[in-house]
Amino acid sequence: MSVINVFSAENLSKRYGERLLFEDLTFGLSLGQKTALVAKNGTGKTTLLNGICGIEPLDSGRISMDASVRWSYLQQAPSFEPEEDILDHLYASDMAAVVAMRAYASALESGQDDSQMQAAYEQMDLHDGWDFEARAREILGKLNLHDLTRKMESLSGGERRRIALARVLIEEPEVLFLDEPTNHLDLDMIQWLERHLVQSKMTLLMITHDRYFLENVCDTILELDDQSLFKYKGNYSYYLEKREERKENALANRGKARGAFKRELEWMRSTPSARTGKSKSRIERFYEIKSAAKKRLEEDPLTLRLNPHRLGGKIVELHKVAQQFDDRVLFEGLSHHFKRSERIGIVGQNGSGKSTLLDIITQNTSPSRGKVVLGETVVFGHYHQSGAEFPDGQRIIEAVYEIAEFMPLEKGQKITAAALLERFLFPRSTHHQLISSLSGGERKRLHLLQVIMANPNFLILDEPTNDLDIYTLQILEEFLMDFPGCLIIVSHDRYFMDRLVEHVWVLGNSPEVRFYPGNYTQYRLALSEQLKEAENKPQATSGQPPSEVSEASKENKNDYSQRLSYKEKFEFEQLESKIEGLESRKSSLTEQLYSIKDAEQLQSIGNELNEVTTELEDAENRWLELSERAG
Repeated sequence: MSVINVFSAENLSKRYGERLLFEDLTFGLSLGQKTALVAKNGTGKTTLLNGICGIEPLDSGRISMDASVRWSYLQQAPSFEPEEDILDHLYASDMAAVVAMRAYASALESGQDDSQMQAAYEQMDLHDGWDFEARAREILGKLNLHDLTRKMESLSGGERRRIALARVLIEEPEVLFLDEPTNHLDLDMIQWLERHLVQSKMTLLMITHDRYFLENVCDTILELDDQSLFKYKGNYSYYLEKREERKENALANRGKARGAFKRELEWMRSTPSARTGKSKSRIERFYEIKSAAKKRLEEDPLTLRLNPHRLGGKIVELHKVAQQFDDRVLFEGLSHHFKRSERIGIVGQNGSGKSTLLDIITQNTSPSRGKVVLGETVVFGHYHQSGAEFPDGQRIIEAVYEIAEFMPLEKGQKITAAALLERFLFPRSTHHQLISSLSGGERKRLHLLQVIMANPNFLILDEPTNDLDIYTLQILEEFLMDFPGCLIIVSHDRYFMDRLVEHVWVLGNSPEVRFYPGNYTQYRLALSEQLKEAENKPQATSGQPPSEVSEASKENKNDYSQRLSYKEKFEFEQLESKIEGLESRKSSLTEQLYSIKDAEQLQSIGNELNEVTTELEDAENRWLELSERAG
């Protein structure tokens, strides 16, 4: 089978002032190829994608892609119109199917005549509008995007990222560029996205630090290293193997260059009379050999035996801790006494209360019920997923010096701030560089170093892997493997969790926090077994044979797709859960009316009950209206 090339880049170069990011990069993408771009933070990964997609100019080079090829780009910070609602933002594309959907929705809402409705209906058929809409509904559901009437300006950064991801997936372009697609997704979403991309026919070029994602999705790895590009035709495991071989070959070549350098250095140091006018090429060759001989290839592993503050017998105790916002209970009844060197991973859907629980443990937030007791010797190190705020004009070394100038190690040894910076991939040449010039990943790495420099004995890491490159993650993992204190990790990085945690706490679905022994993969296996057991239990089918239930569902779904606009369908889906919530609230208020005797409270509850009853009636009437139109 012949390989069809859909994209090519030739001799791409980019420099910022004196700093060269990359030079003469040449590569291509073939149809259906799924490629990842890996490199250390600050070496130009995002800049390269931005240059390819026309977001910022490159200094030189040529990019070729046929004008008929549909492509999309998921940026780290996607743009949006503040007053736009989610639905309009999702369907702002000029794709034929999207145009047909908008025309059909407009025809339904404005009550146009039969001929115009028929024309809109035919356009939906012609451009596969029904399939497009079904795909959109599935993707939005998987990414937990339901209330599509909200304005973009009211959303969090994570919600905007998920909406941007939904948009490019719904459009299903032929070529898709992704910059950290797993950021701000919970673990279930990441696993769904992984399967979705594997099954798709799209050609992908992505930046990601998720190593399981690289392993399971990608068939090609492009490594940007030392301003050059290296290609590995295989997944992440293959890349690690071949990269090690490349490094070994490079070390061998450097050894040969050093031998040649000694010989040429003697010749260069000889008296000028020993050289002739014909030796110019040899002098040029000397400088090439010198460059190869002096090249630094070793990666200094972070093997530090820390000596943190001593932990006493009492560390942290949670006594029936609960957190509630209005009527929503995030978790309740959580009791736990932390032991020395305990390593816990916390997982749950976005909004399930993971970061809130961390703030309760560190006593930055008070629980709604219960209490937290801290031992006198506990020294927290809390890495926040939002990162740190650095003052304007501050330099890298100054940010570390404000915490400490050195860090104590075992056996009375110590490591200086400058040496620790080098271990965290900040070369000495960068120590007096302004923090404002760093990439987002480099700033997060510096914040992480500040947390560690405070020498805590209880580390709490909230999404520490976001925006960190693979090399930094490997260094961080090695450091944490040797960390002798207590460790709590909230992370969507499955590989990271698998290496470091020994127990998993699961938030969400119910107020009870569930406990699983083992790492993340072992938790998923246990969960899978529970789901299999649940599926094997007999389920009611309302007296219909399975085939009849299935056919009836299909028939209703087709009719439903044809009679409601896409805005109304999303509204219809949300009404059912809204009605359940209102009925529950009405029942609770009714019970309170019979138990409270205070006149003022009775008046307040009576007023609220009237409001809830009115809202419930409106919701039920709207549900009946939509259900009748849907057939």
